[in-house]
Amino acid sequence: MSGELVTVAVMAVALSMDAFSIAVGLGLFGMRYRRIAAVGTSVGFFHIVMPLCGLVIGKMLSQYLGVIAIFTGGSGLIIIGLQMIVSSFNKDESPIFSPRGIGLFIFSLSVSMDSFAAGLSLGMLGAQTWLTVGSFGIVSAVFTWAGLILGKKAGHLVGSSGEWIGGLVLIAFGVKMITGVF
Repeated sequence: MSGELVTVAVMAVALSMDAFSIAVGLGLFGMRYRRIAAVGTSVGFFHIVMPLCGLVIGKMLSQYLGVIAIFTGGSGLIIIGLQMIVSSFNKDESPIFSPRGIGLFIFSLSVSMDSFAAGLSLGMLGAQTWLTVGSFGIVSAVFTWAGLILGKKAGHLVGSSGEWIGGLVLIAFGVKMITGVF
């Protein structure tokens, strides 16, 4: 039991590191704390739902769905990052992506895709469902909040270039998810 706890805890931290890093870039927008709370909660929720789906599906089509999930998540991050960079140069237009509504859904889903793939693997190993998804959700929410707050604080240092820097961060993580490089 203690071995499984350690394994789940390490996996929860590892899966949350992407959310943390991406949240730092998103935090450069200078969000209000209420929005930060909503984004972190949404990411935490998706880090519960996605591995739960993976655990339930378990053995069925695991090698195919894992690849599709990672590609979809990486593509979503690249699209959001490109939109952020474009909107940083077009100050007259309101950005298409905002961490609200559909933008929040896309962001949360994108950073949670690796949790789905992890859930598939854990489902084949017979991991304890509620321990796993609860740990993933709580740790990812906390890491996302920390990243958003750090980004918010750093946004004052980088000034107006923060939006395109955040976009580059999202693109880099999208490419990393898809290719597994760097």
